[in-house]
Amino acid sequence: MSAITDPVADMLTRIRNGIQARHQRVDMPPSKLKVEIARILKQEGYISNFKLAEEGKRKVLRVFLRYEEDGRSVISTLERVSRPGRRVYVGAHEIPRVLGGLGVNILTTPRGLMTGKNARRAGVGGEVLCSVA
Repeated sequence: MSAITDPVADMLTRIRNGIQARHQRVDMPPSKLKVEIARILKQEGYISNFKLAEEGKRKVLRVFLRYEEDGRSVISTLERVSRPGRRVYVGAHEIPRVLGGLGVNILTTPRGLMTGKNARRAGVGGEVLCSVA
């Protein structure tokens, strides 16, 4: 198995694939960054929960997906903005709105990972990791 060059893109793809297949949860190798992304997704109501579990000797980050009563996923779009080949950095006043404010951006800032709304409020810019709606 080859090493993953973009773990964040891998995480987002696993979540998208899980939603397409109507899974209740998706597992992935954990990292501090992925745990923080999961924390923000839960805080914003896009996933129902997440936890770090151990399967035998290896640790997994288990993300529990969230669906509406009619079976549609709460997440309609989930895309990587800044990639290893093309980083996207924005200042505090240039943070883009997702779907006119209905969605959220996840930024990595000098004060840690935060949503675009919180970064704007705190007056800090950073790298736009992904957008969720």
